[in-house]
Amino acid sequence: MRRLYIPTLGPTDWRRLLADPEIQWAPRKSALEMAVSWEAARTSARGLPAEVASALDSSSALSGAELVIGLPEHQVQIRGGGHASQTDLWTLLRRGQDFFSMAVEAKAGEPLDDLVKDWLQNRRGRTRKPERLAALQKQLGLLNHDVQEIRYQLLHRAASALIEAERFKATLAILLIQSFDQAADDRSWKDCIKFGELLGLEMCNGQVRPASIQTAVPLYFGWVSSSPADEHRLRSAV
Repeated sequence: MRRLYIPTLGPTDWRRLLADPEIQWAPRKSALEMAVSWEAARTSARGLPAEVASALDSSSALSGAELVIGLPEHQVQIRGGGHASQTDLWTLLRRGQDFFSMAVEAKAGEPLDDLVKDWLQNRRGRTRKPERLAALQKQLGLLNHDVQEIRYQLLHRAASALIEAERFKATLAILLIQSFDQAADDRSWKDCIKFGELLGLEMCNGQVRPASIQTAVPLYFGWVSSSPADEHRLRSAV
């Protein structure tokens, strides 16, 4: 578990944290778009991109929340073994005396990983994937639900938000998908609708809504569409 962090000075500080910077750090890719989006928002009153703030304000429980700290490429160890889940951006939000744990996953045409059924089949030799999946389902209150057709990434990103909520004594957890190319992300949007149905909520672009499943703290899920930065702004960050 990482305990020490260094503040960013701009979007390029996000690059070195990526698993494959040569491929991921490019104009119109989600990693670069997200870094520019959130770094540009640092001077705003709430420290949030406008569309993210608007989505949070769509819920009475989240309205007015502001950014306390944001950690790019934040790794969270998932119960059940295996690799840590590396969230594009984990944030700690505050509203009054309450703190919220929010995991933000950026997309710009990139898929949401494999379906759970395919992820389970792609294993060699001895593996702890069944134990990891069971731990994720328990964390998400989905032990008695069929998750075979759900994107695996959605499960462990939502679990990451919940795990960090417990660690930081937050009152609720949020998983937010931030899309920088709505047309290219249509498949992911449909996958999120299916995941939302599993959580007992109806997805709505630009809103964050509460799940009806029972988790350690309440879980919220949402989607926002963000405009990509112009070419000059993106090039300056490369």
